Amino acid sequence: MDSMNPLSGELSNSFDTLMVSGGVEIRQAQNGGTETSLTDWKDLPMELLLRIMSIVGDDRMVIVASGVCTGWRDALGWGVANLSLSWCRDHMNDLVISLAHKFTKLQVLSLRQIKPQLEDSGAEAVANHCHDLRELDLSRSFRLSDRSLYALAHGCLHLTRLNISGCSNFSDAALVFLSSQCKSLKCLNLCGCVRAASDRALQAIACNCGQLQSLNLGWCDSITDKGVTSLASGCPELRAVDLCGCVLITDESVVALANGCPHLRSLGLYYCQNITDRAMYSLAANGCVRSQGRGWDAAQSGGGSKDRDGLASLNISQCTALTPPAVQAVCDSFPALHTCPERHSLNISGCLSLTSVHCACALHPHRAGRAILSNHAY
Repeated sequence: MDSMNPLSGELSNSFDTLMVSGGVEIRQAQNGGTETSLTDWKDLPMELLLRIMSIVGDDRMVIVASGVCTGWRDALGWGVANLSLSWCRDHMNDLVISLAHKFTKLQVLSLRQIKPQLEDSGAEAVANHCHDLRELDLSRSFRLSDRSLYALAHGCLHLTRLNISGCSNFSDAALVFLSSQCKSLKCLNLCGCVRAASDRALQAIACNCGQLQSLNLGWCDSITDKGVTSLASGCPELRAVDLCGCVLITDESVVALANGCPHLRSLGLYYCQNITDRAMYSLAANGCVRSQGRGWDAAQSGGGSKDRDGLASLNISQCTALTPPAVQAVCDSFPALHTCPERHSLNISGCLSLTSVHCACALHPHRAGRAILSNHAY
């Protein structure tokens, strides 16, 4: 939920009166007139109700409150912009259908599931009523079909963030149509969407979603250089690209991203074993070019820009064809790779040939363990 402004004195008095009275009470005021207390909780002013709900901070309480009376339902429907139902363990689909028409002003909705519950009818209810949605998390919605994507494409045109990771039933045709309607997308998570994330879909995204900044294509193993090079050409604002497990891509993809996406900050290439030194030297060369061009801009603005710092996170774990000089060239070109030791900004685990690479934040081969795989969970 959105946080509200601090309570005004009048609202504080209303709340105090309600707490003391517990019902209807007419009493003598100090000025000789009469003072009427609030009749019941349902008579709370809208602003006070929203403030209480924001303090409670529990979406379950918000849902319960929406069923108290028509006034509360309308107040919450207009005032609640952020809602999560990820706590729901059973019957999420029925809950979504019953709530969608009440919360028509939602901008952020999380329907992430531990076990599959959401069905197309629930997603369609959201699309039919929540036309102001900006951010939607449908991750692990294994039961959803293309019906859901088509409905969202028609009803939620203002989406900027969409997480459909693990939604393995979506087709690339539905994703192509979604991209043609939701052209304001900035963050898109397609991890594990093996049918939807095709070269054809990436070409459509590149054509329609030029503002895209973050794209997760983890384990979409049908992706090839054709799709990635299209993205690099059509989405120059990309900051984060995860290609982990995209086993068909080669150096061509990395070269295209290095040349076409000057703001790239995070790149995941885990298990992309066709990547060679050529890709690393391309990244390093572009880093050097930006570094050399930074002087005049920095002097004019009084400092550097985060975007101009280049790569701050690079995962080349299991890229066994790489050699130390090429990887060291990347490290030397991007100082930001050396600034986050807790996060292991450079992941080279599984690459025994890279033990000599010097980077303060590197996760070295001997520290690999199972933690690597956890980074790519849905």
